[in-house]
Amino acid sequence: MSLSRRTFLGGVAAAALGEPGQLPARTGHTAATTDRFDPWLEVDSAALRYNVRVVSRLVGGRPIMAVVKNNAYGLGLTTVATAIESLPEIMGFAVVRTAAALELREAGVRKPVLLMGLFADADGAALVARGIHLSLCTDDAGERVARAVERAGRPAHVHLYVDTGMSRMGVPYHRALSWVLDAGRLEGVHIEGMFTAFTEDPEFDQEQLRRFTALAGAARARGANLGRLHAASSAGVFNFSEAHLDLVRPGIALFGAYPSDAATERTIAELRPAVRLRARVVRVEQLRPGDSVSYGRRYVASEPTWIATLPVGHADGYPRAAVSGSVVLINSRLYPVIGAVSASHTIVNVGSERTAAIGDSATLLGPDDPAIHPNALATTAGVSVYDVLMHLNPRLPKVTV
Repeated sequence: MSLSRRTFLGGVAAAALGEPGQLPARTGHTAATTDRFDPWLEVDSAALRYNVRVVSRLVGGRPIMAVVKNNAYGLGLTTVATAIESLPEIMGFAVVRTAAALELREAGVRKPVLLMGLFADADGAALVARGIHLSLCTDDAGERVARAVERAGRPAHVHLYVDTGMSRMGVPYHRALSWVLDAGRLEGVHIEGMFTAFTEDPEFDQEQLRRFTALAGAARARGANLGRLHAASSAGVFNFSEAHLDLVRPGIALFGAYPSDAATERTIAELRPAVRLRARVVRVEQLRPGDSVSYGRRYVASEPTWIATLPVGHADGYPRAAVSGSVVLINSRLYPVIGAVSASHTIVNVGSERTAAIGDSATLLGPDDPAIHPNALATTAGVSVYDVLMHLNPRLPKVTV
C-alpha cells in the first residue's frame, strides 16, 4: 500500500508522541527525517524541562500553570504537555480553545487544565465531565456554569477572569465585586482562582496589579474564597516580580524564547530554545554573473555563486522577511537567505565554494547558533518572537528528541 502524504504526516506526528505502532522518537535522525525531503520540527524535551526549572527558580518555587495555547506556541499541544506534565513544578495547563482543553484530556493529561476562553452552552457539560477548569469571564457566567453543572451531574472547578485594563476578556474590575461574591454562592461550583492579564506596559501594569489586589482584598473581606490569584505571563515572570502572586502563567519562556527584551532578560536567566525548524537541501546550483534568484529578482549574482534550495517557506511559518538578514545553519556553517522566501522554498547563498550538497540537513530556527535563536530570527525579520513560533505550521511533522 502506498504511503500518502496525509498518512505520513499523521504517522510522524504520532511518532513524536510515542503512540503504539509508530516510529519511535529518539535523539538524532529517525526514519521521518532521513529518507524524505519534507521539512520537520524537532522538539527538545530536555530543553522544555530545563526551562521549567529556570522559571520555577525565578518565581521562588511558585506553581506553574503552563500556557500551551495556540498549539503550544507552535511546538505541538500534546507534544509539550506530555513532555512536562510529570514535573512537580507544573501544576497544570492553560488553553484558550475548548477543543484544545479536550484534546489534552484525550492525550492522557490528568493535571488541571484551565480553559481561559468562553465556553458554549453546548460544550459546558462535556468540559465539566472531563474535569476542565472553566473561566468565568462574562456577566452571565453564573447561569452558564450552573447549566453545565446540572447537565454534567458533577461540580465544576472555575477561575474568575477579571479585566483590569486589557479590555480583551473578563468582567471589568470596577464593577466586578458583586459578580465575584455571587460566583461564590453558586451551588456545585468550586472557585480555584481569580486572574487577570497585563498589557505589558510597565507603568500601567502596576496600576492593573493595584486594581486586581484591591478587588481581591475587598472580596475576601466579604468572606469570598478566591483560591489562588494569578496574573504573571512570561513577561511578568522576568520583569514584574510583584505580580508573581500565588502562581504564574508562563508560555513562551517555557519554550526557550525571551518575551520582551532578549538582551536584558538573558542576563536574568538563560533559556534554551526547545524547537528546531529543519529541512534538507533539495538543490545546489551555481549562478553565473547576472543570474537572479526567486520572485522579484531581488538578488542578482555579480560573480559565480553557489546557492542551495531548502523545501521550506512561509507556508511552513518561516518568515517572508527572513531575507532581511537571517541565516541558515548547514554543516556547521551559516549561510544568508537571499531572493525571496516563497510559500514552500527558501534559497541561501553558499558562496564561491560548493560547501553544501543535496540531502544535507539545514536548521532554520533553533538553539545551535545564536544567529538562528528564535529571538534573533525575530529581530532580523522585524517581527515578534511570538509570530516566529506561533506561525509554525501545525501540520509540520514533529520529532521529539
